[in-house]
Amino acid sequence: MPSRTNKFRGSRYHGRGKKAGRGAGKRGGRGLAGIGKHRLMTRIKYMPGHWGRHGFNRHPSLRSVHVTANVSEVSDLAGDSDSIDLGKHAIDKLLGGGKIDRAIAITVEHASARAVEKIEAAGGTVTLSEGDDELVTEEEE
Repeated sequence: MPSRTNKFRGSRYHGRGKKAGRGAGKRGGRGLAGIGKHRLMTRIKYMPGHWGRHGFNRHPSLRSVHVTANVSEVSDLAGDSDSIDLGKHAIDKLLGGGKIDRAIAITVEHASARAVEKIEAAGGTVTLSEGDDELVTEEEE
């Protein structure tokens, strides 16, 4: 078939309207391109808070992130030994998840109250050591 181009010689938009010939022009762009342009009242009415930042994030230097282990994982880490220093395993907080069935002496920087309770119920002990850097504990926050 011959080209339609010759038919539209002298015509500015070749029968497509002012913007339809450019990419997804009549639809307001591709993807989410028109999300801030058309259907504006719908967003204002039914999607309050659609634009802008939301929430609050503390600066990374102010966050205290602990590498944790549960009570259930301690007996595997200790192996046959009856004592373990979790600092040597790069763990700085002991949490109370799971069960423990043998007495183990544990040295760690921080421990939850439930973890200490479970370890002592099994006949073990928890010794809180001071770390190299000052970390904020849950009680101080």
